[in-house]
Amino acid sequence: MPTNKNATIRYHALDQCFSNIGRNYYIEDLIEACNRAIYEFTGNREGIKRRQVFDDIKFMQSEQGWSIPLEHIKDGRRVYYRYAEKSFSIKNQPINETELTQLRETLLILNRFKGLPQFEWMEEMLIRMESSFNIKGNLKPYVGFEQNIYLKGLNFFSELFNSIQYKKVIQIQYKSFQQTIPTTINLSPYYLKQYNSRWFLFGYNIELRCLSNLALDRIISIKETDKDFVENEEIDFEEYFEDVIGVTVKEEQKPVSIILQISKKLWPYIETKPIHGSQKIKERTDEYVLIELSLQINYELVAMIFSLGEEVKVVVPDELIKIIKDKGESLLKNYI
Repeated sequence: MPTNKNATIRYHALDQCFSNIGRNYYIEDLIEACNRAIYEFTGNREGIKRRQVFDDIKFMQSEQGWSIPLEHIKDGRRVYYRYAEKSFSIKNQPINETELTQLRETLLILNRFKGLPQFEWMEEMLIRMESSFNIKGNLKPYVGFEQNIYLKGLNFFSELFNSIQYKKVIQIQYKSFQQTIPTTINLSPYYLKQYNSRWFLFGYNIELRCLSNLALDRIISIKETDKDFVENEEIDFEEYFEDVIGVTVKEEQKPVSIILQISKKLWPYIETKPIHGSQKIKERTDEYVLIELSLQINYELVAMIFSLGEEVKVVVPDELIKIIKDKGESLLKNYI
């Protein structure tokens, strides 16, 4: 089965050629049509080989493809290709076995959201696919993701998801861990983000006139309001979290240079799973590796450093050294 890059583009280009009864398409013409289609869709001028087109035709004729009724018509010493049925096109055919397999695998990956109220349809979709297309075999997922379906507040996920999608201002009863009584927050919701198996909602706080970050597990209730939605015209959330670990962003704070000394024992883990995208090596010795990060100093960064234990040492900045040292001394007091 051809699974190489741009395969779908080639199949549809070939389908157009085979459907065109006004022209004879020889192998050279098919190659040209495929290359032209690839260039139009991707801008890639690198052409495909003759062998690739023959492999594509073989796949399209197979049961895994579309079982196309293709004629090979001799014209002297040459051969041109055309559908035996003038009305045939792969666009008119039901989903083929290969596409079905790929779709099922995609849905199984998306099944990582199982337990979130907005995505119950995926399990039903798998059942319908099995019935409609006679899928046999094990439909159990074979990729595991970290997902806590028992997390408090997940029952609000669907309502929050819809409020973001349809731009509805919501009134939230919220009680943080530090509060003794709940507060009422009117919010234009913008973004849901997961970190460390917990979900967080970001939106414009109408009373405070600023962006707020609310943990779903601290939400008590949600109610839709008729207030005017405040559009998000400035924040690109992909960039918003670029300089932090986790979800705590201090908008007035710029990222600082952080240098960590990683032990020889820990380094293979940090090398293969970088702490942050800004990570780069400053120095390497037989005993340790110095890495530099460009990050804001926040709660999640400190927690991450503590999780690495004695195998990591903060070299700079002094501010972070003091935070780690003070917390370390407080921790030690629990065991004295």
